[in-house]
Amino acid sequence: MNKYLQDLIKLSKFDTSISMFEPKIENEKAKLATFIETAEAIKTSINNIYLEVDEIKSKRTKNNIHLAELKSKLEDIAKKNKDIQTEKELKALQLEEEIAKEQIAFANEEINRLDTLASSKEEELKELQVNLTEEEESIKEIQVAVDTTIEEINKERNVVYQERSELLEKFDNKILTFYEKIKRWAKDSAVVPVKKQACYGCYMKINDKTYAEVIKSEEIINCPHCGRILYKEDETEEA
Repeated sequence: MNKYLQDLIKLSKFDTSISMFEPKIENEKAKLATFIETAEAIKTSINNIYLEVDEIKSKRTKNNIHLAELKSKLEDIAKKNKDIQTEKELKALQLEEEIAKEQIAFANEEINRLDTLASSKEEELKELQVNLTEEEESIKEIQVAVDTTIEEINKERNVVYQERSELLEKFDNKILTFYEKIKRWAKDSAVVPVKKQACYGCYMKINDKTYAEVIKSEEIINCPHCGRILYKEDETEEA
Protein backbone atom coordinates (compact mmCIF):
# COMPACT_ATOMS: atom_id res chain seq x y z
CA MET A 1 0.00 0.00 0.00
CA ASN A 2 1.13 3.54 -0.80
CA LYS A 3 2.87 5.02 2.28
CA TYR A 4 0.99 8.30 2.03
CA LEU A 5 -2.29 6.41 1.84
CA GLN A 6 -1.33 4.41 4.93
CA ASP A 7 -0.61 7.66 6.78
CA LEU A 8 -3.91 9.16 5.62
CA ILE A 9 -5.84 6.15 6.88
CA LYS A 10 -4.10 6.37 10.26
CA LEU A 11 -4.70 10.13 10.47
CA SER A 12 -8.36 9.74 9.55
CA LYS A 13 -8.83 7.08 12.22
CA PHE A 14 -7.13 9.30 14.82
CA ASP A 15 -9.44 12.20 13.87
CA THR A 16 -12.51 9.99 14.02
CA SER A 17 -11.49 8.77 17.48
CA ILE A 18 -10.84 12.33 18.68
CA SER A 19 -14.25 13.54 17.49
CA MET A 20 -15.90 10.75 19.48
CA PHE A 21 -14.32 11.67 22.82
CA GLU A 22 -16.41 14.78 23.49
CA PRO A 23 -19.76 13.01 22.87
CA LYS A 24 -18.60 10.24 25.22
CA ILE A 25 -17.83 12.82 27.92
CA GLU A 26 -21.15 14.60 27.34
CA ASN A 27 -22.94 11.27 27.55
CA GLU A 28 -21.35 10.61 30.95
CA LYS A 29 -22.29 14.08 32.16
CA ALA A 30 -25.85 13.53 30.92
CA LYS A 31 -26.16 10.46 33.17
CA LEU A 32 -25.38 12.64 36.18
CA ALA A 33 -27.54 15.51 34.93
CA THR A 34 -30.62 13.26 34.88
CA PHE A 35 -30.25 12.49 38.59
CA ILE A 36 -29.50 16.14 39.43
CA GLU A 37 -32.63 17.25 37.55
CA THR A 38 -34.69 14.70 39.50
CA ALA A 39 -33.21 15.92 42.79
CA GLU A 40 -33.95 19.54 41.87
CA ALA A 41 -37.52 18.62 40.96
CA ILE A 42 -37.94 16.95 44.38
CA LYS A 43 -36.51 20.06 46.10
CA THR A 44 -38.99 22.23 44.21
CA SER A 45 -41.84 19.95 45.31
CA ILE A 46 -40.64 20.12 48.92
CA ASN A 47 -40.50 23.92 48.83
CA ASN A 48 -43.98 24.09 47.30
CA ILE A 49 -45.39 21.83 50.02
CA TYR A 50 -43.77 23.97 52.72
CA LEU A 51 -45.56 26.97 51.20
CA GLU A 52 -48.83 25.02 51.13
CA VAL A 53 -48.37 23.98 54.79
CA ASP A 54 -47.72 27.61 55.75
CA GLU A 55 -50.89 28.65 53.95
CA ILE A 56 -52.87 25.89 55.69
CA LYS A 57 -51.55 27.00 59.10
CA SER A 58 -52.44 30.61 58.27
CA LYS A 59 -56.01 29.59 57.37
CA ARG A 60 -56.27 27.51 60.55
CA THR A 61 -55.15 30.49 62.65
CA LYS A 62 -57.77 32.72 60.99
CA ASN A 63 -60.45 30.09 61.67
CA ASN A 64 -59.39 29.82 65.32
CA ILE A 65 -59.63 33.60 65.67
CA HIS A 66 -63.04 33.56 64.00
CA LEU A 67 -64.11 30.68 66.27
CA ALA A 68 -63.08 32.62 69.35
CA GLU A 69 -65.07 35.63 68.11
CA LEU A 70 -68.15 33.46 67.56
CA LYS A 71 -67.90 31.90 71.03
CA SER A 72 -67.62 35.40 72.49
CA LYS A 73 -70.66 36.38 70.48
CA LEU A 74 -72.64 33.43 71.96
CA GLU A 75 -71.66 34.55 75.42
CA ASP A 76 -72.95 38.06 74.63
CA ILE A 77 -76.21 36.59 73.32
CA ALA A 78 -76.60 34.58 76.51
CA LYS A 79 -76.19 37.78 78.55
CA LYS A 80 -78.71 39.65 76.38
CA ASN A 81 -81.30 36.91 76.99
CA LYS A 82 -81.68 38.22 80.55
CA ASP A 83 -82.76 41.62 79.30
CA ILE A 84 -85.28 40.47 76.67
CA GLN A 85 -88.58 42.29 76.95
CA THR A 86 -90.46 41.38 73.76
CA GLU A 87 -91.16 38.35 71.59
CA LYS A 88 -89.54 40.13 68.66
CA GLU A 89 -86.30 40.62 70.59
CA LEU A 90 -86.34 36.94 71.59
CA LYS A 91 -86.75 35.75 67.99
CA ALA A 92 -83.98 38.09 66.80
CA LEU A 93 -81.59 36.78 69.46
CA GLN A 94 -82.52 33.17 68.71
CA LEU A 95 -81.81 33.72 65.01
CA GLU A 96 -78.51 35.40 65.81
CA GLU A 97 -77.62 32.50 68.13
CA GLU A 98 -78.56 29.95 65.48
CA ILE A 99 -76.43 31.65 62.85
CA ALA A 100 -73.49 31.88 65.26
CA LYS A 101 -73.76 28.15 66.10
CA GLU A 102 -73.86 27.25 62.38
CA GLN A 103 -70.77 29.39 61.82
CA ILE A 104 -69.05 27.68 64.77
CA ALA A 105 -69.90 24.26 63.33
CA PHE A 106 -68.57 25.32 59.93
CA ALA A 107 -65.38 26.76 61.51
CA ASN A 108 -64.79 23.52 63.41
CA GLU A 109 -65.32 21.47 60.24
CA GLU A 110 -62.91 23.73 58.38
CA ILE A 111 -60.29 23.39 61.14
CA ASN A 112 -60.64 19.57 61.02
CA ARG A 113 -60.32 19.65 57.24
CA LEU A 114 -57.22 21.83 57.44
CA ASP A 115 -55.71 19.56 60.12
CA THR A 116 -56.29 16.50 57.91
CA LEU A 117 -54.81 18.31 54.92
CA ALA A 118 -51.79 19.45 56.97
CA SER A 119 -51.19 15.85 58.16
CA SER A 120 -51.36 14.64 54.55
CA LYS A 121 -48.87 17.30 53.46
CA GLU A 122 -46.54 16.38 56.33
CA GLU A 123 -46.59 12.74 55.21
CA GLU A 124 -45.92 13.83 51.63
CA LEU A 125 -43.00 15.92 52.87
CA LYS A 126 -41.49 12.97 54.74
CA GLU A 127 -41.76 10.79 51.64
CA LEU A 128 -40.18 13.46 49.43
CA GLN A 129 -37.35 14.02 51.90
CA VAL A 130 -36.61 10.28 51.89
CA ASN A 131 -36.64 10.32 48.07
CA LEU A 132 -34.34 13.35 48.06
CA THR A 133 -31.87 11.66 50.42
CA GLU A 134 -31.82 8.55 48.19
CA GLU A 135 -31.38 10.68 45.08
CA GLU A 136 -28.51 12.64 46.63
CA GLU A 137 -26.80 9.40 47.63
CA SER A 138 -27.17 8.16 44.05
CA ILE A 139 -25.72 11.44 42.77
CA LYS A 140 -22.64 10.98 44.97
CA GLU A 141 -22.10 7.44 43.67
CA ILE A 142 -22.71 8.38 40.04
CA GLN A 143 -20.47 11.46 40.38
CA VAL A 144 -17.57 9.20 41.38
CA ALA A 145 -18.28 6.78 38.52
CA VAL A 146 -18.68 9.60 35.97
CA ASP A 147 -15.50 11.35 37.12
CA THR A 148 -13.58 8.09 36.87
CA THR A 149 -14.92 7.36 33.38
CA ILE A 150 -14.21 10.90 32.16
CA GLU A 151 -10.68 10.66 33.54
CA GLU A 152 -10.18 7.41 31.58
CA ILE A 153 -11.61 9.01 28.43
CA ASN A 154 -9.25 11.99 28.80
CA LYS A 155 -6.27 9.66 29.25
CA GLU A 156 -7.28 7.76 26.12
CA ARG A 157 -7.75 11.04 24.26
CA ASN A 158 -4.30 12.25 25.31
CA VAL A 159 -2.77 9.03 23.95
CA VAL A 160 -4.55 9.52 20.61
CA TYR A 161 -3.45 13.18 20.46
CA GLN A 162 0.12 12.14 21.15
CA GLU A 163 0.08 9.42 18.49
CA ARG A 164 -1.53 11.82 16.01
CA SER A 165 1.09 14.46 16.79
CA GLU A 166 3.88 11.95 16.22
CA LEU A 167 2.32 10.94 12.90
CA LEU A 168 2.05 14.58 11.77
CA GLU A 169 5.73 15.19 12.49
CA LYS A 170 6.65 12.95 9.56
CA PHE A 171 3.64 13.80 7.39
CA ASP A 172 4.03 15.21 3.90
CA ASN A 173 2.70 18.80 3.92
CA LYS A 174 1.08 18.59 0.48
CA ILE A 175 -0.73 15.38 1.39
CA LEU A 176 -1.83 16.90 4.72
CA THR A 177 -3.19 20.02 2.97
CA PHE A 178 -5.01 17.80 0.48
CA TYR A 179 -6.55 15.81 3.36
CA GLU A 180 -7.56 18.94 5.31
CA LYS A 181 -9.37 20.37 2.26
CA ILE A 182 -11.52 17.24 1.98
CA LYS A 183 -12.01 17.08 5.74
CA ARG A 184 -13.51 20.60 5.78
CA TRP A 185 -16.70 19.31 4.15
CA ALA A 186 -16.45 15.53 4.70
CA LYS A 187 -15.63 15.85 8.44
CA ASP A 188 -14.62 12.43 9.79
CA SER A 189 -15.36 10.66 6.53
CA ALA A 190 -12.55 12.21 4.48
CA VAL A 191 -10.91 8.79 4.13
CA VAL A 192 -13.32 5.88 3.70
CA PRO A 193 -13.15 2.20 2.81
CA VAL A 194 -14.57 0.63 -0.32
CA LYS A 195 -16.96 -2.24 0.40
CA LYS A 196 -18.83 -4.26 -2.21
CA GLN A 197 -17.31 -1.90 -4.79
CA ALA A 198 -19.02 1.12 -3.19
CA CYS A 199 -17.61 4.24 -1.53
CA TYR A 200 -18.55 4.15 2.15
CA GLY A 201 -18.76 7.93 2.23
CA CYS A 202 -21.43 8.55 -0.40
CA TYR A 203 -22.43 4.86 -0.83
CA MET A 204 -22.23 5.15 -4.61
CA LYS A 205 -20.83 2.26 -6.65
CA ILE A 206 -17.48 2.96 -8.31
CA ASN A 207 -16.49 1.72 -11.75
CA ASP A 208 -14.26 -1.30 -12.31
CA LYS A 209 -11.21 0.77 -13.33
CA THR A 210 -11.31 2.92 -10.16
CA TYR A 211 -12.01 -0.16 -8.03
CA ALA A 212 -8.97 -1.92 -9.48
CA GLU A 213 -6.79 1.11 -8.66
CA VAL A 214 -8.14 1.16 -5.10
CA ILE A 215 -7.32 -2.54 -4.68
CA LYS A 216 -3.76 -1.98 -5.94
CA SER A 217 -3.36 0.86 -3.37
CA GLU A 218 -0.37 2.22 -5.29
CA GLU A 219 -1.80 5.74 -5.54
CA ILE A 220 -4.16 7.95 -3.57
CA ILE A 221 -7.54 7.49 -5.27
CA ASN A 222 -10.53 9.77 -4.84
CA CYS A 223 -14.13 8.69 -5.17
CA PRO A 224 -15.29 9.84 -8.63
CA HIS A 225 -18.68 10.75 -7.12
CA CYS A 226 -17.89 12.61 -3.90
CA GLY A 227 -14.11 13.16 -3.89
CA ARG A 228 -13.34 11.29 -0.67
CA ILE A 229 -10.09 9.37 -0.39
CA LEU A 230 -10.68 5.64 -0.91
CA TYR A 231 -8.91 2.55 0.38
CA LYS A 232 -9.57 -1.19 0.44
CA GLU A 233 -9.92 -2.67 3.90
CA ASP A 234 -8.23 -5.92 4.85
CA GLU A 235 -10.57 -8.91 4.74
CA THR A 236 -10.32 -9.17 8.54
CA GLU A 237 -11.46 -5.53 8.88
CA GLU A 238 -14.38 -6.03 6.50
CA ALA A 239 -15.58 -9.05 8.47
